[in-house]
Amino acid sequence: MIGEDKPREECGLFGAFNHPDSAKMCYFGLYALQHRGQESAGIAVADGGAIDEYKGMGLVPDVFDMDILEGLNGSSSVGHVRYSTTGSSVVANAQPLVVRHRNRAYAVAHNGNLVNAHHVKAELEDAGSIFQTTMDSEVFLHLFVRSLHLGFEEALKASVARLKGAFSMVVLTSRGELIGIKDPHGFRPLCLGKLNGSWVLASETCALDLVQAEFVRELDPGEIVIISRDGVKSIRTNTPNRRAFCIFEFIYFARPDSTFFGHNVYLTRKAHGRRLAEEAPVDADLVMPFPDSGTYAALGYSEASGIPFETGMIRNHYVGRTFIQPTQSMRDFGVRVKLNPIKELLKGKDIIIIEDSIIRGTTVKTRVKALRELGVKRVHLRVSGPAHRFPCHYGIDFSTKGELIAARMNVAELRDHLGLDSLYYLSLEGLLASTGIDNPVDHFCKACFDGCYPVQFDDNLSKHCMEVRRTP
Repeated sequence: MIGEDKPREECGLFGAFNHPDSAKMCYFGLYALQHRGQESAGIAVADGGAIDEYKGMGLVPDVFDMDILEGLNGSSSVGHVRYSTTGSSVVANAQPLVVRHRNRAYAVAHNGNLVNAHHVKAELEDAGSIFQTTMDSEVFLHLFVRSLHLGFEEALKASVARLKGAFSMVVLTSRGELIGIKDPHGFRPLCLGKLNGSWVLASETCALDLVQAEFVRELDPGEIVIISRDGVKSIRTNTPNRRAFCIFEFIYFARPDSTFFGHNVYLTRKAHGRRLAEEAPVDADLVMPFPDSGTYAALGYSEASGIPFETGMIRNHYVGRTFIQPTQSMRDFGVRVKLNPIKELLKGKDIIIIEDSIIRGTTVKTRVKALRELGVKRVHLRVSGPAHRFPCHYGIDFSTKGELIAARMNVAELRDHLGLDSLYYLSLEGLLASTGIDNPVDHFCKACFDGCYPVQFDDNLSKHCMEVRRTP
């Protein structure tokens, strides 16, 4: 989308077991998770000992229609929406990924990033494996089918044990079994729900709400859940002492109506804004977000500061993912087509803008410039999270340090570069405290803020983490 300057995550997962309209259930589940990936969508169903699938590029309603859904017959299904961080953005890499092995079939939908996939893939290729995609997800299926001689459950455990990084997976077998898998650190979300005699797995609780499923619980780090005609069986693998749930789910990724660890995302974002008002007060006429990022933190900031909340910019909700590129002479058109300021409200005012993040800085700079030209007197920017100074290697799309403007500039330099009167990031301590979660330091992955990576790499990233830990 024109002007997009936000981090994007790899995908959203949904699975349904023992439901007469399993494919349609999956469709609506993916609809609720569309914010987690807009490049491709896919659904696979188990039908009479086989797996049928349909996937394509684009949004969920663009890929599927009623005829397609009615042609996907089966009482168990798995679905996926994708934004690629590993593997090219082509239909061959759309998920679920389906393989057939010895008269059985398996489909996997994966959210996250396997940091050792290149090593394992090279080892498998040396042993004769042939890969059909460039996705790291395919590594899991090769490991799994090569371990089936150990038995089904042991094959799951053995293949998961070889993986390093961030991964939540939903796996469907041609016999109709549905499996949920979460990595030992619990980077990515995955929850279990129940609907009458059916079971569902989903990345977020908002998907359960849409299909009217009852939330049962979140999967634990390192847990494998096998759902079959015999019920739900949980297998616990060895897990580290600390969790590493991606804290950016609370800041930006998740839908505000979702809940993690008993804490609603909407209310948590408001709490971030209240803490931000305590840490960085400033006199102004109004508080406003750039829709839709920062909206809920802005409400919290306004509530704590007593400064009125206003929607100073109006978003055009009909801007699609693709748009005709403006010419150089119309260089600001791409920004205006998405957001338009209310001139009468903003002219001559001192304003506080609340954002949830600044990744590359290009969009913020353009919007601040437009506000200045409009006649806004002072522009103060408050960010409801710490500065992103380190790349993410666990499934978010800023994988190099050079992409992050806060890694190249200090706060004063960035303030001047963006044309602001003041700039303040919420402290890491303030962010953690405002989640309301006990022992938050040992609960979240914060690597993009502090450079301390929970899972080691074969480069200098782990070394940096150790240096950060030793620094007083």
